[in-house]
Amino acid sequence: MKATARSIFEAAVQAVEPEAAVRRFVQRQGTALVVDRQSYRLQDFDGVTVVGTGKAAAPMAAALEGVLGQFLRAGLVTVKYGHGQPLRVVRIQEAGHPVPDGNGQKGASAILDLVKPLGARDLLFCLLSGGGSALLPCPADGLTLEDKQQATRQLLACGADIEEMNAVRKHLSAIKGGQLARAAAPATVISLVLSDVIGDRLDVIASGPAVPDKSTFGEAAGIIDRYGLWATLPPAVVRRLRDGVAGKVPDTPKPGDPAFARTQTVIVGSNTLAIQAAAARARELGYHTLILSSFMEGETREIARAHAAVAREIHHSGNPVPVPACVLSGGETTVTLRGDGKGGRNQEFALAAAQDIAGLPDTLILSAGTDGTDGPTDAAGAFADGTTVARGLEHGLDAGDCLRRNDSYHFFERLGDLLVTGPTRTNVMDVRILLVGHPR
Repeated sequence: MKATARSIFEAAVQAVEPEAAVRRFVQRQGTALVVDRQSYRLQDFDGVTVVGTGKAAAPMAAALEGVLGQFLRAGLVTVKYGHGQPLRVVRIQEAGHPVPDGNGQKGASAILDLVKPLGARDLLFCLLSGGGSALLPCPADGLTLEDKQQATRQLLACGADIEEMNAVRKHLSAIKGGQLARAAAPATVISLVLSDVIGDRLDVIASGPAVPDKSTFGEAAGIIDRYGLWATLPPAVVRRLRDGVAGKVPDTPKPGDPAFARTQTVIVGSNTLAIQAAAARARELGYHTLILSSFMEGETREIARAHAAVAREIHHSGNPVPVPACVLSGGETTVTLRGDGKGGRNQEFALAAAQDIAGLPDTLILSAGTDGTDGPTDAAGAFADGTTVARGLEHGLDAGDCLRRNDSYHFFERLGDLLVTGPTRTNVMDVRILLVGHPR
């Protein structure tokens, strides 16, 4: 069942492979460039520049190099360490994720230096994918990189979801929340987006550097209120947010701003596409298949218990889909850190689910990140089945204790049940696969 689940997961990842995703939406015929049915005459531009950020930015840039050929003048993308690849024109800056670092700041500054001189006869491609927000730190006036690092760590630890995190980060940045498009104006800006956000909200993906920002300083301050972070945030961060609420600092550019007069944004890949490909593979393998949702969010342990309940219902009544069953879901959950162990949201999901499916025969759950990395680990996720808890005890490991300490990685490492894929160089959130029974 592990091999079957891995095959289904690989089908999901392959469907959102970045180079193929870009080439589906960007084609060139001579000097005519067509981007999602919108046509551009390359001879109308003095040159084409490419910038980008995210775990998939390098292969996305490789695709554009192949399409644009001699029309591509310059470029720079920032990617997570280990996610780079050789490119012909576009430079690669590897940087830290999920906590931003100095290399990320260096890349963000260099990107601004590339786009600020652009004029009306320039074409700029902006490539965005999961992880892009952390990989493009450009502190606003009065803030340091250390201020942003501390704020990011606190948002990660308190359980804030990606939408909440990015609403705050946009208001601590000089490049996010539409500010890259403002810096590039009046150039034509085409954004190609590999979505890692539930609902594919463009202003949230990579903190929306080239689209209008719907969030406000007031919303960012409300998030800090909600999680009780005012007393522990750096003083400069507190001061900027409060100055913004008071109107002393200009907000990010909103819909209708002239900065977006010559922009186009195209989503080239998403979690929905990945889940649909996984479902097609499961059906090929002989499973009755159901997609629960690609909008799954919330506390990891609670979502895991809900999936385990579905497994028990299938065994009991054959609902919502009969055996052999494959139930799929996507999205991105959050973990509230309570212990000092090692793991990620997908490994924590599998460990929480393992407790509720203990003893069920022919039942397996795989939860994994499409980027190949789950939290600060070398695993994409983990497998859990009806024997997981018992096998843990045989190794001297108590599943409940490991869960309390957020130490799912070491639990599954001992059992040999980690899914290790290496960097996939794509990222459309997570895929969860529940299998019950065997096809004939």
